[in-house]
Amino acid sequence: MKNHSSKKELMLLPILLVVIVMCVAGHFLLQANFQDSNMVEYMLAALPFAMFGLVIVAFKLASNSEKNEQNEQNEQEK
Repeated sequence: MKNHSSKKELMLLPILLVVIVMCVAGHFLLQANFQDSNMVEYMLAALPFAMFGLVIVAFKLASNSEKNEQNEQNEQEK
């Protein structure tokens, strides 16, 4: 089993926090007070796509850090 660097895993926490804030804000904007606003409706429609984009960015960051970690291990073995 591999030991992962905690620093590389902590890089993903800001993305997680942004997605959590987006989710809470989306629920807040679903209140009846904002029901008549077209801009809010467009923002809520775009919210899942923005979250999906952040997930793709997180996967790319994790993939790159995994590749870098493997390259470091291969260099140490040589």
